[in-house]
Amino acid sequence: MLMKSAGAKLDRFDHAILTHLQDNATIPISELAEKVGLTSTPCWRRVQKLEESGVIKKRVTLLDPDQLNLGVTVFIAIRTHEHRFKWFESFHKLVSAIPEVVDFYRVAGSTDYLLKVLVSDIAGYDRIYKTLIKGADLADVTSMFVIEEIKHTTALPLSHI
Repeated sequence: MLMKSAGAKLDRFDHAILTHLQDNATIPISELAEKVGLTSTPCWRRVQKLEESGVIKKRVTLLDPDQLNLGVTVFIAIRTHEHRFKWFESFHKLVSAIPEVVDFYRVAGSTDYLLKVLVSDIAGYDRIYKTLIKGADLADVTSMFVIEEIKHTTALPLSHI
């Protein structure tokens, strides 16, 4: 029996369902059931349980950034001298309001926050940079522009469960 750390029990059918849904969330239940070795109704029930339990958070459509003129990816590492909760709330609100920020993390180490930003050009990045330094007291902002994307996936590894 496969286990999720939070306590949900996942078996080989659930594992197979999750693997296939991560590849194509629009797969018809009948096709998914056939791929995982179930009939349609039990497969559908398992998908419903995975959604209800929160294992499946939501189903989305992945868009191609290049096709939408968002071909510049920038990682922004931010250090701050501020470590008060009120400052964090204000900074969280500021960053969350910037649609080009697609990932936002608080991290340990020499950097306090890491942002992944998608923009169309350097001018787009500069607008975000100016928004950040105008809206928050920051000790350091280091930006890294992606030259080439070697690997990108939205699929979570499932081999450990």
